[in-house]
Amino acid sequence: MTRRTTAKTWTLVVAYAIGMAFLEAACVYYLRAMLHRLEPYQPNPLPIVGVLGTVEVLREAATLAMLAAVGALAGHTWRTRLGYTAIAFGVWDIGYYAFLKVMCGWPQSLLDWDVLFLIPVPWWGPVLAPVCIAALMIVGGTLVCRRPTEQAADRVEVKLWGLTCLGVPLALYTFTANSLDAVWHGIDARNAALPVTFDWPLFIVALVLMAIPIAYLARPSPKGVLEGTRAIRAPSPP
Repeated sequence: MTRRTTAKTWTLVVAYAIGMAFLEAACVYYLRAMLHRLEPYQPNPLPIVGVLGTVEVLREAATLAMLAAVGALAGHTWRTRLGYTAIAFGVWDIGYYAFLKVMCGWPQSLLDWDVLFLIPVPWWGPVLAPVCIAALMIVGGTLVCRRPTEQAADRVEVKLWGLTCLGVPLALYTFTANSLDAVWHGIDARNAALPVTFDWPLFIVALVLMAIPIAYLARPSPKGVLEGTRAIRAPSPP
């Protein structure tokens, strides 16, 4: 895959994700306006009216399926499919908050609490937290997709991606700790008391673990550096 083709595909995936972000923001704005819940950080953030709760969960699942589908269509290997899915997810997530800000003035700051997902239990966290993860996904996905298809991951990179496998569940725990505690005590997580603190130290550890392999991918290629050095040292033609 040439660089020009990769750039074109990247642009199309980003455009798709921006469109999805607007639709997501519009749907959430309509829903919150009808339920008088423009500010989600309040008791009973999503009143269960009829099948509304089930429909909202299915809508979230459909959104994830759409993001995965565009990644699968854009990529030609399992690596690039995951990369484009990560790019789409990150752009969609950041664009969602940007469009909501334009539509209704929320979030007022990146530290405003939001209910992020409902699957399988409600996820809570300041807006800044998912935005940080989304930014990592965009950068990481872009670096993965820019790599030549024939270039395999080295041993160091494979081991470093293991850190991501540790960072992801830690980050998920910071978002779901309040709901999981409610479930442990036999309380419906949707009706649990609102979280009052966010475990920033643990989240930062998770974020660093997820960022390490991305930083490794961003390093200058040893082959490129070696070729550049040879070019400098090569004798000039007579």
